[in-house]
Amino acid sequence: MTLSDGGPYVNGGAESTTLSLDDGDIHVCQDGPRDAPALLLIHGTASSTRSWDALVPLLAGSHRLIRIDLLGHGRSSEPADGGYALPDQARRAGVVLDRLGVERAVVVGHSSGGAAATALAEQRPDLVTALALINTGPSLNAFIAPETAAPSQWPPTDEQLRLFASTGFSRAGYQIPEELLDDARGMTHHALMATMRATTSYLEQQALPDRLAVLGKPLLVIFGEDDRRWRSSSAADYRAVPGARVELLPGLGHSPLLEDPPRTAALLLAFTVRGTE
Repeated sequence: MTLSDGGPYVNGGAESTTLSLDDGDIHVCQDGPRDAPALLLIHGTASSTRSWDALVPLLAGSHRLIRIDLLGHGRSSEPADGGYALPDQARRAGVVLDRLGVERAVVVGHSSGGAAATALAEQRPDLVTALALINTGPSLNAFIAPETAAPSQWPPTDEQLRLFASTGFSRAGYQIPEELLDDARGMTHHALMATMRATTSYLEQQALPDRLAVLGKPLLVIFGEDDRRWRSSSAADYRAVPGARVELLPGLGHSPLLEDPPRTAALLLAFTVRGTE
């Protein structure tokens, strides 16, 4: 169902709309009851709202889920001002919550989406009540350099795209969903490279645990133990944040939300019930 900005809300059903911001149009999905506690879900690079699809039915019964396509991704436009910096992306996420009338939200980010979640908490500590980061590298020291660089030819061939995406998963027998490959294929090469540079720049300026330690927000860190993009042992760096909960998931890689949605959802639900009180 597609709604215009400010349209009616249907309890329990998925809704999508496009909000016009000053620097681009942003696609937003909502699920669950509007009067429930809000969870903002931020995807990683070369992904979209669809990366959360498997988690939605597990979380929507008790939460108002808000998913966005960051500018340059999914069904959102590219930023008119070329602003792919993480603080810019975070600011737009905050504007979306304001437009939806959300005053407090737990923010969940996957991979580089966790860095965007951190930037939003820095900008809007009144809005962000707690954070959950899923396989978000704490610093560039944790990065595992890929054997194969991102495709320079664009759009890439199916073989190039699958090779590029393959390091995002480690669970035995896992098949990458076609819609996720479509999300990457649908990006422009400029958007992909600018997004990756933006994440690098943000981490170069200051490591995430250092940023988070001064915010005083409850923090959950979930890490697939077999991550092929960020060293899972680096999850321990987040223990520098007072009270942080760090959960390593054996047998999973960079994308626990896709590789094992029930296990990921159980951790998120326990955190939102106990960790944000």
